[in-house]
Amino acid sequence: MEMLVASAIGILTAAGLFLVMRLRTFPVILGIGLLTYAVNVFLFASGRLTLGAAPILRDGIDTYADPLPQALVLTAIVISFGMTAVVVVIALGAYLSGDDDRVNDTLPDAQPAPRADGEAQK
Repeated sequence: MEMLVASAIGILTAAGLFLVMRLRTFPVILGIGLLTYAVNVFLFASGRLTLGAAPILRDGIDTYADPLPQALVLTAIVISFGMTAVVVVIALGAYLSGDDDRVNDTLPDAQPAPRADGEAQK
């Protein structure tokens, strides 16, 4: 079970980093989302992976599930939803104002790329 969860965290992290390094805004937003999911699974797994364990420690119960990582993951999900909404609005505003969704800046001595409609950029 631990190997499966660790592999899932590794795959989510690798895919998230790959997408964050893209040159367009939409893959960057998806990559940030995948990295957020990887961190959430990591936090959730840090509270011990037990099946059928009680969430509260009582007399006579030897194993229990730690509720603190569960609370942290719930908080992280809410924060990541708000962060994703803000990033999407900023990316949409940048796309609408510049007619381009590229993440990187152009060099000062480089010629601007031609627009799709044939007009020269100013």
